[in-house]
Amino acid sequence: MSSAQAASGARVKVVLASASPRRAELLRQINIPFSVRVAAVDETPHPAETAADYVERLAQDKAAAVARTGELTLGADTTVVLDDEILGKPAGREEGVAMLVRLGGRTHQVITGVAVTDGREMRALNAITDVTFRPISAAEAASYWDTGEPADKAGGYGIQGIGGIFAQRINGSYSAVVGLPLTETEALLREFGAQTWRHRDG
Repeated sequence: MSSAQAASGARVKVVLASASPRRAELLRQINIPFSVRVAAVDETPHPAETAADYVERLAQDKAAAVARTGELTLGADTTVVLDDEILGKPAGREEGVAMLVRLGGRTHQVITGVAVTDGREMRALNAITDVTFRPISAAEAASYWDTGEPADKAGGYGIQGIGGIFAQRINGSYSAVVGLPLTETEALLREFGAQTWRHRDG
């Protein structure tokens, strides 16, 4: 894509390489039209891979897996980190409850990687947010698990739902904790010429 196209904000189709309804809602929030094309990638961390490198790599893998020339494809991945350990989606109730109890009364990091490609060039970054939870008992964690909300979420909680009651303090991007840092995402898309709330052609 030429710099002139990027400067003029020519209409460019945006594809979200994710089935996450939370990421879709965040894109709608900043008024970016998009379609969804789900990417299936291996999410196993590499040996000695840092959490920041891990989410950035997965964001790029997801975008690359469904990218087509002439479209902008957006990939993202979010993980929770406590004591340098990546906490992914809990495998079941026992792990989910234990994970939440561990997070209680502690500050953890939520890292979201974002990647955009036009089928030729790939650009990626990550956003790191510190989240401090109040103490959480095993009984409360079990009750929260039984709501069904945390089962498919990194770290075993959803900040935008009931899980928000655990967060005493957030230092960084709230939208990154939900799954897509809006400041960074809009900046990447604009670099490739995507339309945002700043300009519309009708």
